[in-house]
Amino acid sequence: MPIKRVHEFRDPLHNFIELDRQQRALVDSIPFQRLRHIHQLALTSFVYPGATHKRFDHSIGVMHLAQKVFDVLVDPANIHPTVEHIIPDRQNLAYWRSVLSLSALAHDLGHLPFSHAAEKKLLPHGEDHENLTLDLISSDLMAGVWDMGHRVHVRDVQKLAVGQKKLKNENFTTWESILSEVITGDSFGVDRMDYLLRDSYYAGVNYGKFDHAKLIPSLRILPESMGNGGSTEPLLGVEFNGLHSAEALLLARYFMYEQVYFHPIRRIYDLHLIDYMVSHYGANGYRKDVAFHLSQTDNEVMSSIRAAFGNFDAPGHDSAQAILRRGHFRSVYSYNPTDQEILQSAIESGSLEPDINKPLNSPAYQLGKILSKNFGEANIKTDLYIQGSSPALFPVLMPDGRVESSVSVSPILANFPLMTVDSIYASPTIAGDVRAWIAQERHAVLTGAVK
Repeated sequence: MPIKRVHEFRDPLHNFIELDRQQRALVDSIPFQRLRHIHQLALTSFVYPGATHKRFDHSIGVMHLAQKVFDVLVDPANIHPTVEHIIPDRQNLAYWRSVLSLSALAHDLGHLPFSHAAEKKLLPHGEDHENLTLDLISSDLMAGVWDMGHRVHVRDVQKLAVGQKKLKNENFTTWESILSEVITGDSFGVDRMDYLLRDSYYAGVNYGKFDHAKLIPSLRILPESMGNGGSTEPLLGVEFNGLHSAEALLLARYFMYEQVYFHPIRRIYDLHLIDYMVSHYGANGYRKDVAFHLSQTDNEVMSSIRAAFGNFDAPGHDSAQAILRRGHFRSVYSYNPTDQEILQSAIESGSLEPDINKPLNSPAYQLGKILSKNFGEANIKTDLYIQGSSPALFPVLMPDGRVESSVSVSPILANFPLMTVDSIYASPTIAGDVRAWIAQERHAVLTGAVK
């Protein structure tokens, strides 16, 4: 019987996804099969019941989109004359397509149970899931994958899988930088494309949808800018006829964060899950070794949560109760631009003294400090997130052949909003009292009259 050289997965988003023998070997490996048991969105299914999809299917989708983008970028008809020099010769393109595909498959291997939820508090200081990804790629478990079919260099896979932001001290060629951007890029990374489409589909919402069938064929490697002394550093950009699809992608991301990822009940379940996992593993106690990591999935953590739920003396019992009995803390305060203006004025006038390394421009932080004193630290949780930068800046190839900045040709992207979470939650037994206190004392706290 002949060896089957093409394998297929039926995917609800991308229909049939084909894998060659080498890609199938990676999918069949123990580290990749573990991703069948890692939820893409932690406990989001407690709010959106359909959101039970896993890192396994997402990673296969990322590989599929990465191949599509690669084929568009290296099509001779799509290569901008200023970047021709970075494209490898045709005989080496097959190698880099294999590396990109395998890197896309491997990019999430290091995720802890329930994905991002508790990573910062569980791993040793300075470590993240990408370190575990790097370790797994170079482990003996994976060696046979890299040596079969199109033999690839392990370091090439690592570099594309985690990107230049992670490997800051590593030398990336311009070509490697572009390929890593295909997977991990802020604007057009296929990791982001797939998770928006997939999360939207499984959550049952429309916010994450965009016209990727139009966007991907319009992607190009372009100089950052042309003329007027601008940088000619090649970046992923888009032809002008794909600009609206690019806008739709970034708006889809914004709306998915605002409506799904930042949903207040979803966020508080994350906080309870983090508390439980810290009690289960210990603060910064998740062992960073391959064998231990491969033994830990959502199944083990959820089994532990169920055990703690029924044992009053078990570490994390209160968090387990909050998760399994829907006894989660209740939202008592959320972001309000008027409050932020009041707080900023108080800071500028000097009535509120700076607090080093703290988010002074956060009303929830200021209110949370006082609430913790008045109602007990165990009864109050503050949730803060302030987006650092916008992904809306990229080159656009205009119809006349010039290259312009996206923010100069798109009024939408020029005024693209940054995302903010500024929330307070309180124990359900006192939530009403906390809301009443905030209504009465909010202005005094934000102006510095109550400290």
